[in-house]
Amino acid sequence: MTRLAPPFLRPLLSACVLSLSVLSGCDKAPDPVPDAGTSVPTEDSGTDAGSLPDWDGTYTELEERGDWLDRGRFAPCTFDSQSAPASLSCEDLARFDVSQCDPDALASVGASGVYLADLRAETRLSDGGTRISGLSAGFKLEVDGGGTLNNSPFRVRNTDGGAFFLSTERTFLNVTTVTALVGCKVPSPGLVTGCYARCRDGRFSQTGTFEAHRMTWPAGEAESSGGMRLVSEAPVPLGESVDVYVAREHAYVVSLPKFGRLGGLTVFDVKDRAHTVLKTTISLPGDNSWNGVWAKGDALYVASAATGVVLFDITDPASPRFVRSLPGGGDFGAHTVLVDGDRLYAMSGGQMLLVFDVSRPLEPVLRQSILPPPDGDLSSPHDAFAYGGRLYVSNSYGGYAVLDVTDLDNVRTLGTYVHGAYAHHSAVGTFAGCTIAFEGTEFNASHVRVLDVSSPERIVKIGEFRMRPVTSVHNMLLVGKRLYVAWYMDGVRVLDVSNPTRPRQVAHFNTFQESHPEASDIIFQGTYGIRVPGDGYVYTANVPRGLVILNEP
Repeated sequence: MTRLAPPFLRPLLSACVLSLSVLSGCDKAPDPVPDAGTSVPTEDSGTDAGSLPDWDGTYTELEERGDWLDRGRFAPCTFDSQSAPASLSCEDLARFDVSQCDPDALASVGASGVYLADLRAETRLSDGGTRISGLSAGFKLEVDGGGTLNNSPFRVRNTDGGAFFLSTERTFLNVTTVTALVGCKVPSPGLVTGCYARCRDGRFSQTGTFEAHRMTWPAGEAESSGGMRLVSEAPVPLGESVDVYVAREHAYVVSLPKFGRLGGLTVFDVKDRAHTVLKTTISLPGDNSWNGVWAKGDALYVASAATGVVLFDITDPASPRFVRSLPGGGDFGAHTVLVDGDRLYAMSGGQMLLVFDVSRPLEPVLRQSILPPPDGDLSSPHDAFAYGGRLYVSNSYGGYAVLDVTDLDNVRTLGTYVHGAYAHHSAVGTFAGCTIAFEGTEFNASHVRVLDVSSPERIVKIGEFRMRPVTSVHNMLLVGKRLYVAWYMDGVRVLDVSNPTRPRQVAHFNTFQESHPEASDIIFQGTYGIRVPGDGYVYTANVPRGLVILNEP
């Protein structure tokens, strides 16, 4: 996860229809990696009846629609910002027209719950026009009458007797923003729609409508499907757990600081997956904001926001020994790490991607620094995937870039795919002779895109898979013809991608617990990191539950 660029800065694409282009086929470039076993039948999980035929490599090219899709106004209420002086209060209920709302339905909304909201923002432009865009918000109702809006305590909460009014105030960079939400309708249980308004320093800024989803399990779902079940879970004593790596029958969980607790590294013995044993925790002085982890041989590599890559010796897997810190990306350290063969890639929180030679795992040598395209304030290599001599870089708002890294002294950009959303993580494989990337974005409405990257100079979208429009994808892993997706509050999603143009869910596990005492209204809750090492289990780093181990379906 990254919070380097705030959501309101991201470019948003307007919705458009799918292209009805001529049926195409990929340019099947030579690839040393074998096909992903698409002829193996898939066991049906009950979530979608029937099996998919083997894919023949043809597809209908899809037009890019962006992450956020405009579904029109969510509610018939409005906020009056016209008949007002330059200075006004967004908490003035008299400015909200709720004459077409349903107070009886609002009275049925429970006194507690965690909600994520899709905001359809209507921003007035200087030329008199209006810009429509999608934003996100969250609120938590507590049974004692308290709670939070965007993780800030309510200034006002009135949810009694058919009323539904929430407001909060936040000051950032000396600008004070007041946000107020007024409920209007309850289209179905766990769904509230209404209007909102924002004022900055006492002046009207923005209004629009919202659709808030209660973050219980998606409608009609059980806790799990496809045979997935909880094997064990263990709380992580350090901060919030965001990534995990499994080696030598130990799980290495890294954490970011949270609630006054230091972040760092937590080590579990997982020989008995049903009964994990906490072995040790490690935080370094002034260096404990750790977001990514990978292992090779006796070495453990940890991405540190403060110092770059922190190197540990895990000759004794239960007791990692600090060796040294490797150079990072300037002031931003390292955000994620990836090992491919004898190379360690470290993605900086800034704009640089570092490559180390780890042919001797405990003696890394900096080999190259790469600046992925485009070079700009909103681009930053968040993560990368190495495959077939190419590096697939999720370059935040700079898009998705494909680099030829066969010769580190002559790294070449082969192509880019820009969708306007936050390019966050990906997995790449070969299907029917085609090189296919499963690309995930982050923030609200993010989802899995399926891209034909066989010819990187012309990357083509051929499929997608979406969940609720208010939740976010985090990481993913491709295991044969199954894609395992860490989908934050929507838990773990296992997709059959034997036909990449039609991903379908075959198993899931809802990991987010609304009732957990540390559950909040932040979109970055639930399943973060995910590993499927091939031992029959799925290991996840979960906020706020810690290390959650599931059986592999």
